[in-house]
Amino acid sequence: MKYGLVLEGGAMRGLFTAGVTDVLMENGISFDGVIGVSAGAAFGCNIKSGQNGRAIRYNLRFAEDKRFCSVKSLLTTGDMFGAEFCYHTIPDELDVFDSAAFEASPTDFWLVCTDIETGRAVYHKMNKVSYSELEWMRASASMPMFSRIVEAGGRKLLDGGIADSIPLRFMEKQGYDKNVVIVTQPRDYVKHRNKAMPLLKLAYRKYPNLIKACAERHKMYNKELRYIRRSESEGRALVIAPPEKLPVGHIEHDTNVLQEVYRIGRMTGMENLDRIKSFIGK
Repeated sequence: MKYGLVLEGGAMRGLFTAGVTDVLMENGISFDGVIGVSAGAAFGCNIKSGQNGRAIRYNLRFAEDKRFCSVKSLLTTGDMFGAEFCYHTIPDELDVFDSAAFEASPTDFWLVCTDIETGRAVYHKMNKVSYSELEWMRASASMPMFSRIVEAGGRKLLDGGIADSIPLRFMEKQGYDKNVVIVTQPRDYVKHRNKAMPLLKLAYRKYPNLIKACAERHKMYNKELRYIRRSESEGRALVIAPPEKLPVGHIEHDTNVLQEVYRIGRMTGMENLDRIKSFIGK
């Protein structure tokens, strides 16, 4: 029996997930494989490196730093979240990512990107930590309109959530029999068509398959929600969701708000701890 952990994205909603996963790490709960999408990948990698508390720590530290996230960064570099600062300077120098622990861990770590030329999901298994591997992580979290296209592995990539927001099916196909799925929207959430489609069509007119994926994302997402609910009812998945809509947007500089989202995640993790232990036989 192989146990997996599936982490949805959601930009700063990802701190809810970080709160849940920190509780899991503190209680010695591990998984055979982890897959993260967007913020789920950027924060979820700390599970494999065993760095409890790292995601909330550096987000609080750099929340008001214009190099981390700002309109200035978007206008001057093309990335709202500074590419070099967020994905290289921080993990290499300012809040060091434990690459040795990551590479030594037996847990498989996957991340999801969207190939903008095909409009399809790309699943990348990250075994080591290097500049090029961290570019895959940046690609997974690169939101359309707010990020430059990232080139990695010979592909042009953007946010993995466009093509596969909650990759439970993928994990099951990889042989993970039972999966804990952490989502960042309440259980009753329904996604609607993206109101920014006219702008997306203009910005990415050279990539018709990406435009199609963006236009149909709400259908894909709602279909995935139905699938994880069915999987949960059949005993193959355990879904952890926030109790209500999280009080944060995609961009947030208020450290009190960030701390509150993380607190809700920790609270939810503690409330579901016994369920998770029972589900994975701990």
